[in-house]
Amino acid sequence: MRPPLLLIGHGTHDETGVAEFGRFVHRLRCRLDRDVADVSGGFVTGARPPLAESVASLVARGHHHLVAQPLSLTGDRAALGDIPGTLALAQELHPTLGYDLGRPLGPDPRILELLAERLADAADDMPTFVRGAFFEDAEPITPAETAVVLVGHGSPSTAANAEVHRVSRLFWETHAADYLTVETAYVSHARPGVPGGLERCRRLGAKRVIVLPYVLFAGGVLERIWAAALAYGANHEGLDIRCAEVIGDCEGLADVVIDRYEEALAGAAATTARQRYAQALATERLQEIFPVPARV
Repeated sequence: MRPPLLLIGHGTHDETGVAEFGRFVHRLRCRLDRDVADVSGGFVTGARPPLAESVASLVARGHHHLVAQPLSLTGDRAALGDIPGTLALAQELHPTLGYDLGRPLGPDPRILELLAERLADAADDMPTFVRGAFFEDAEPITPAETAVVLVGHGSPSTAANAEVHRVSRLFWETHAADYLTVETAYVSHARPGVPGGLERCRRLGAKRVIVLPYVLFAGGVLERIWAAALAYGANHEGLDIRCAEVIGDCEGLADVVIDRYEEALAGAAATTARQRYAQALATERLQEIFPVPARV
């Protein structure tokens, strides 16, 4: 049997986010069942099941090596939590446990494609909005008059925030070249916030702004993004503001996670091969220095 896949979430007090995480774990369980790989999921903090409980369950089912995959778009440890530390504590409780850690999910090209789908859905969902009223004969707003604000979590880490800004640029060049601009904003810990991102778009002359969450699952973070956007829109009636959905539980996201799982397994195999080669080389050199005496 192949090593199990352990999906790791940050944790949320929002039941919607917990439920969507659970559905995604079930989706991966169904996808990997054909490969005879067990799948479990747990949260670092703030929700059930806790990560330590999920690890204990896998060990009780006879697993002593696993692939831990953080459900994170960036490598920001401050946002997701101390996964290595949590797993180290689990190893103290289960001394035979070993694990390989998968890398973050973004900015995978397939993640950008999923964002493009959410953007297209938001652009198509609503009628034209002009000065606080809907008009059937209103002139359509073109993509060139439409801006996008890609909103990340935000972090005390400037490197993590720069990574989100890089995603905005990649997304603009690969999937939104016809749009006026793709600005970056953050929910917390960094500037600009959502209102600041919207204001930048307004000053650039945008007639419509689509707020695009760079977020995996629904929950409290998405609600904060939408609330900030709607509050800004209430004071700027001439600006059409729309809010897109999160990436969410879907087959496209599952494809990326499965690739990270396979990548972690391949990396572990390559590391083991390099270790065997280094050990053999060291043994050969020792034998050259200290030859084994021939038996008489």
